[in-house]
Amino acid sequence: MNKANGKLFLIPNTLGDISPQDVMSHSVSVAIHTTQHFIFEKEKVGRAYIKRWCPEKSQNELDVQILNKHTTQQELLQMLNPCLSGNNIALITDAGCPGVADPGADLVLLAHQSKVSVRPFVGPSSILLALMASGLNGQQFAFNGYLPVDRQTCKQAIKNFERISSKNNQTQIFIETPYRNSRCFELLINNLSPNTYLSVGCDLNLPTEIIQTKTAKDWKTNQLDLHKRPSVFLFLRPSA
Repeated sequence: MNKANGKLFLIPNTLGDISPQDVMSHSVSVAIHTTQHFIFEKEKVGRAYIKRWCPEKSQNELDVQILNKHTTQQELLQMLNPCLSGNNIALITDAGCPGVADPGADLVLLAHQSKVSVRPFVGPSSILLALMASGLNGQQFAFNGYLPVDRQTCKQAIKNFERISSKNNQTQIFIETPYRNSRCFELLINNLSPNTYLSVGCDLNLPTEIIQTKTAKDWKTNQLDLHKRPSVFLFLRPSA
């Protein structure tokens, strides 16, 4: 009789330097304690996370693989080998939830195609936390990743997304590389219509957390220091 495939666990990570026990369920602890095969985005970050959950777990005995934007399709196929041999694998991202704005989605799809059961665990997602706390439309929304780097192209993109927001009553959600946060914030408040609501979620789940929603007009007199602080930007233009 063939041995049943193992499961692919999707383990969330914290959004900053905070104890995982404060924001994760007990089931995450159980999964990590009973798993020896891990896939990390960065090995140093992943091993430190395992140590916070299981300081008694021998790091030398862990089977560790790395999945990032440079991972090839062939490498992805090989990563599932422990599951195909009947062992569970835990996929752990650097922050937030695996597969959401994260390269882990490719492995998850491959797991489904390989008849490997996928089990997601509850944990913090900066995108959902920011949406929950924004007061903007949580029934119709779109996560658009990053705005263009080029300033002129970025301005055009903001105007295009704003038109979509107004037409569909749809909240538009973006993230940015932390060192470009201030630039992104400035482009948003200066290119959105004055009555468009702009929400900023910064340092989510941390003691320094800031979540504020104002019109673009009001933001011009209420600046925030977002430099190198993980942030999520959301806006909604009221329908005409």
